[in-house]
Amino acid sequence: MKALNWIGWVSGGIGIILIVLGTISGLTGKDILPINHVVNYFNMGNSFFLITIALFIVVNRCECNKK
Repeated sequence: MKALNWIGWVSGGIGIILIVLGTISGLTGKDILPINHVVNYFNMGNSFFLITIALFIVVNRCECNKK
């Protein structure tokens, strides 16, 4: 379960980085990554946040059953 916890934190970090890149790209008007629209950064960040939430729910449910 420790590996899933780390994967959850990494996924959350990637989501935050994508949101920051989308904000910077929207403010400057330049493409940072080869992504055409700023909204796509936020869609990808949202997907990583959903993965993070799902992993933390799985980890917490499994730890509750062990006690």
